[in-house]
Amino acid sequence: MAAREIDPRAPEPPYRQIAADLTAEIARGDLAPGSPLPSEKELTERYGVARNTARSALGVLREAGLVYTVPGRGTYVTDSSEGDGRGDA
Repeated sequence: MAAREIDPRAPEPPYRQIAADLTAEIARGDLAPGSPLPSEKELTERYGVARNTARSALGVLREAGLVYTVPGRGTYVTDSSEGDGRGDA
C-alpha cells in the first residue's frame, strides 16, 4: 500500500487528504471489512505528519461510518453488511 503524497499547500487539509487516501483503500478492498487500519504511529510515519493529524484523519473515517475504534485495541474497517460492523466477533 503506497501512501499518496500529502500536499501541504493543497486547499484540502492534510488530515482530509489522508482520510481520502484511506477511504480509497477501503473502497478498493485493500483494507477489507474487519481488518485493522494502521495505527496513529504508523500513519505519522507513512504520511510524514503529526500524530494529531493522523488522529483527525481517523476521526473523519469514524464520522463517515467507515471504521470503528476499540479502545486499547485499534481501529477497524466497518463491515457494511452488519450495520456498524461491531458484531459479536
